[in-house]
Amino acid sequence: QVQLVESGGGSVQAGGSLMLSCVFSAYTYSHYYMAWFRQAPGKEREGVAAIDLHDYTTYSDSVKGRFTISRDNIKNTLYLQMNNLKPEDSAMYYCAASPINWLLLPKYEHWGQGTQVTVSS
Repeated sequence: QVQLVESGGGSVQAGGSLMLSCVFSAYTYSHYYMAWFRQAPGKEREGVAAIDLHDYTTYSDSVKGRFTISRDNIKNTLYLQMNNLKPEDSAMYYCAASPINWLLLPKYEHWGQGTQVTVSS
């Protein structure tokens, strides 16, 4: 069984920072590719950042240089450090995991419940 639980969302002013966490419960954490997605009301789910088995990262153009995805295999936790937040970043953020490297495509097999991020201007 695979379980993903996000936390760390909240409200922040533009220019502020948030750190999202996703606790990944599985027997073989290191065998999963992981990613962060976000979805605002009425919009498509958007891939934000992805990380592979060797910590190679991929970012959407909209967050590149501001967000950093990382993983702690000891704690079985995925992180998303978000700096210089913009109102356009407001969305429900989801972590995802898959044995296949889908990069930023929304084809991951396992998903968390989401954590809300609201950025005010």
